[in-house]
Amino acid sequence: MSDAVPVDILVMGAGTIGCFVGGSLLAAGVRVAFIGRPRVLDALAERGLTVSDLDGARHHVPADRLLLADGVPAGLRPALVLLAVKSGATAEAAAELASVLPAGTLVVSLQNGISNAAIAAEAAPGLRVLPAMVPYNVAEIGPGAFHRGTVGRLAVQADPALAPWTAVFERAGVPLDQHADLRPIQWGKLLLNLNNPVNALSGLPLRDELLQRGYRRCLAALMDEALDALQRAGIEPAQLGAVPARRMPSILRLPTPLFKLVAARMLRIDAKARSSMADDLALGRRTEIDAFCGEVARLAEAHGGAAPRNAKMVELLEAWPERGERWPAPQLLSAMGL
Repeated sequence: MSDAVPVDILVMGAGTIGCFVGGSLLAAGVRVAFIGRPRVLDALAERGLTVSDLDGARHHVPADRLLLADGVPAGLRPALVLLAVKSGATAEAAAELASVLPAGTLVVSLQNGISNAAIAAEAAPGLRVLPAMVPYNVAEIGPGAFHRGTVGRLAVQADPALAPWTAVFERAGVPLDQHADLRPIQWGKLLLNLNNPVNALSGLPLRDELLQRGYRRCLAALMDEALDALQRAGIEPAQLGAVPARRMPSILRLPTPLFKLVAARMLRIDAKARSSMADDLALGRRTEIDAFCGEVARLAEAHGGAAPRNAKMVELLEAWPERGERWPAPQLLSAMGL
């Protein structure tokens, strides 16, 4: 990538979310550059970038139109950075951005969990880092191909600097809503993300996993602990689905025929959808389990409680390389003491 190439948006972390959101913006005419790992960049350089969704939209950007690099080039001056690296790489990525970009550059963290924007801001105090929340699932369905399998709108901490971007993101099919207080929304999303480790260990597509009551009972137990920790901390999670967060565990525990009726909207997931954590396990990468279940365990402990089943899920994911095979629902229930 030439330093002289004009760029509107820099995607720092060309993974599933970075490629889908960045690719959607690029297909809409925004000048986007992608920083990522060789595995993804090589596929993009060979096949181009394809983004699709469960509503039937599909866009392909040829390889010769892509700006790709494995590090942030000196002299690059994007108006906006989308930070989409895995949680464990946040501080390093932010420091790299700070070493190259002008002070005050706007950075939106499209990352999982609660703490990544704060970690990035600490590592790069000269940058303007805003937390955001990605509500939908994106799967890499082939080399250079990224598919959104669920619905939702991006959410971000409100900031006047985002005003010029609202219409741009809307036009690209990745609408961006600003919120005065993003923390309840982040926790509302984290509650839903507690299904990521369950899905990863199941080895099943998301919809198939959610249709097995045993796996739903595991998710309900993780949510119970998280809701208790949030109550202790005085945090009311936002309602991101059709029902309030505190009703979710009881709905998840319903017999499957009744669950299918009550949770029809939740099950609007196509067959291609799976959790990013499942992809991490398949590729032998370290997962983001600490940003999900680890965050719950820390919040509980900080307020005089405990979250032993979330802590157990951290153990199971970290032990995955030794086991290397899926957990049937009865075994997972037993491991979690259910």
